[in-house]
Amino acid sequence: MESYLDKIPSYVDAIKSIKETILTNIILIGQIPAPTFNEAKRAEIFQERISQAQVDECTMDDFRNPIGVIHGTNDSKPPIFIVAHLDTFIDKDSDHNFTIKTDYLTGPGIMDNSAGVGVLASLPEIFKKLNLTFESDIVIAGLIHSLGKANLQGIRQLLSAWKTPVRGAICLEGGELGRLNYYSYGTKRCEVECKISSDTGWEHRFQPNAILILNDVINRILTLRLPQRPRARVIIGKIAGGFKHGIIALEGTLGFEIQSDSDQMVKSIFKDITDIVDGLSHEYQVEMKLKTISSINASTLNFNHPLVKSTVAIMKQLGLKPMAEPSGSELSIFLNHKIPAVTLGITRGHNYHLANASIEIEPMYTGIAQIIGVIKAIDSGVCDE
Repeated sequence: MESYLDKIPSYVDAIKSIKETILTNIILIGQIPAPTFNEAKRAEIFQERISQAQVDECTMDDFRNPIGVIHGTNDSKPPIFIVAHLDTFIDKDSDHNFTIKTDYLTGPGIMDNSAGVGVLASLPEIFKKLNLTFESDIVIAGLIHSLGKANLQGIRQLLSAWKTPVRGAICLEGGELGRLNYYSYGTKRCEVECKISSDTGWEHRFQPNAILILNDVINRILTLRLPQRPRARVIIGKIAGGFKHGIIALEGTLGFEIQSDSDQMVKSIFKDITDIVDGLSHEYQVEMKLKTISSINASTLNFNHPLVKSTVAIMKQLGLKPMAEPSGSELSIFLNHKIPAVTLGITRGHNYHLANASIEIEPMYTGIAQIIGVIKAIDSGVCDE
């Protein structure tokens, strides 16, 4: 690693010299709406951009993930995967126009994950600018069907169909610069639906209220005794329901996520919440359903794994302070396939999931330099044990 570690800071200015290409890719791709299950147009644009960059192979897999391959110099070395999810949480009918200023680029979905996808599409040009070659093939993949109910289908399908070993992988996210994800919690994302018949025969003042029933669900979840080891928590993420201010809500939905570093604990908490929902359904005599939206298994690299240690060294060489935290992204699928992987953030940003989300442009070049450094670390053999 020492043979190239000292060179990494010099990459920053070289990457900055082709900022027009990088910003153009972020804008062109980011302005194409891509809500989950509707990423086809963005996938086409991504494929066009990497094709124009003259990668050695450019295709779509059977699941319609766009893929580019840059051939390495050693056929005996397994490929290195660099991936980013194409979909965003932004509705397709929202205004997707981006605005650029001296220091910021603003647009819906830019942090999650248009910046990541734009940088991914720029990697072939960046490699050329830095005169970089690798022993391994570099597989660049834009992933569809990742977020929410899609349950990471894009990466699941890509890896299940891939016929050869994978040397290592990097998952790209727009933010935050300095993030270092090398483990994932077991998670189960769920929704509770509450529906009340409008023809109950009860007097209006006694009719149950879906919002209040869901509030009771929340209160009972909050009484669950969760351990510190293994770590576990339930995040109440969203609640919706009702028609207008003066009418009792007959329908409502509660969204939450169970997280733990133990899959068994996730199952245990889910069972407890199932009992809560079933009990309240009988108590209030209403229809309630608990649905699982998505789930992933707990997985991790050890902190002393050579990939993690190398990534930390690269970040420090660039003046970054690594921030380790769990990730529920494509990382978990790589790790469950026994493929060493990390997730990295590209830059700093603001208003993460809002329509006026923005990224800082200048730190992005440092974020890209760290990506190049980690690719070189993997290519040097830190994942080959």
